[in-house]
Amino acid sequence: MREILPALERWYSDRAPFGLATVVAVSRSAPRGPGAAMAVGPDDEVVGSVSGGCVEGAVFELAREVVASGEARLESFGYSDEDAFAVGLTCGGEITLLVRPVTPGTDPVFGAVAASVDAGEPVTVATVVDGPAPRGAARAVWADTASGTLGTSGLDAAVTADARGELALGATVLRHYGPRGERREDDVTVFLQSFAPPPRMLVFGAIDYAASVARIGAFLGYRVTVCDARPVFATPKRFPPGVEVVVEWPHRYLRSTGTDERTVICVLTHDPKFDVPLLEEALRRPAAYIGAMGSRRTHDERRERLAEAGLTPVELSRLRSPLGLDLGARTPEEVAVSVAAEIVALRWGGSGTPLTATTGAIHPPAAV
Repeated sequence: MREILPALERWYSDRAPFGLATVVAVSRSAPRGPGAAMAVGPDDEVVGSVSGGCVEGAVFELAREVVASGEARLESFGYSDEDAFAVGLTCGGEITLLVRPVTPGTDPVFGAVAASVDAGEPVTVATVVDGPAPRGAARAVWADTASGTLGTSGLDAAVTADARGELALGATVLRHYGPRGERREDDVTVFLQSFAPPPRMLVFGAIDYAASVARIGAFLGYRVTVCDARPVFATPKRFPPGVEVVVEWPHRYLRSTGTDERTVICVLTHDPKFDVPLLEEALRRPAAYIGAMGSRRTHDERRERLAEAGLTPVELSRLRSPLGLDLGARTPEEVAVSVAAEIVALRWGGSGTPLTATTGAIHPPAAV
């Protein structure tokens, strides 16, 4: 939706109803992924695309119909073997679209969402797709607030909690709930669309542990980069597909790249000539997590060098070293699980205590 937002904002500001079609699910081969959008506004003006041309004609008519009726619709389009000329996807896949009317009355949160997207402020939009809840109802969720309702306070609370999790990862997914937010039921389908880039994971040191940390980082939704100054180790074939591999001195690379409050930095270099200047740079810039591998003796020596380099106690307190939770890990894969567990616990304020040793709710209630 981001690319068609200027037209949508103009129509919304003018209080002109428009039909918004959003891809909420795909199967097999499909030209556009979840979140792709097309809209039909006043005077039949069309912006965006949901399939690269395969079904846009049918979606145009659907969008006009939902504006006229005021009711959202869920439609699927796929390739028909019986009639190759039928409306469908010639690539052989299938897409499911939510087509809904948008006005200040039907979607009171749209204006605030658009403003956040324009400003680069992360926001997740939760929209009811199907089930015993108002189809097309939308709720906007930011890091510390939320607006709009999906029909019940229980559903709002459950969706808000999940939306914040997806917002932290910049992810777009379908979730299923009961009518009042029950997590063991799947009557209500909600589309969570996050307008935020995936957070970055920067792994320094292309040792054997790095491949496992990179793999679990990608699994958690991070955009992973592995950096090492030694070209013999920093080769793409040693790492999972999709992981960026950079040959450069770690501190130089970090100095030239951007980080923010969601960035994870894992220092696995295990060598003072690499990790001390790298950590000196890392601890003075925004990041959600800065962890360094090494023994306790290595950690103590590293802290001394960093203090000599001028880092303050507050800056040094950000360093998680030795990195990871105490799981008794031995293999690179087990160490990666340990590191991931610490990252997740730090993100959400978890204690790392076994749940059997705790009482009360497993999932804290969402702030609404």
